Amino acid sequence: MVIKFKYADKIPPVFRNKYFLTLAIFLIWVTFLDGNNLIERFSQLRDLHKLKTEKEYYEKKIEEDRKMLNELKTDNHNLEKFAREQYRMKRKDEDLYIVLTPREDRMIKRENN
Repeated sequence: MVIKFKYADKIPPVFRNKYFLTLAIFLIWVTFLDGNNLIERFSQLRDLHKLKTEKEYYEKKIEEDRKMLNELKTDNHNLEKFAREQYRMKRKDEDLYIVLTPREDRMIKRENN
């Protein structure tokens, strides 16, 4: 005995095919429902790419800092220059004038407020 639905003839034959239905359910499952679904997978790949670029940036920064540290340890002239530029140190008989860019000036104003 075969049960016929009232609107079964209006459904295209492709959608009544059991292989097509199985494939459609599988694709829906893999795309949305599974723990390792495709959406989550693409999100993780995007995060991985971002982390790799950050890693490259920090490796370059570490290398630059190592070079700077080596220069500071080997030459007192470089150490004095670094102290004057970064920490605004001066000798007793000197005057210090600080020239800020507009961007630096805005940042200092924000920090003080």
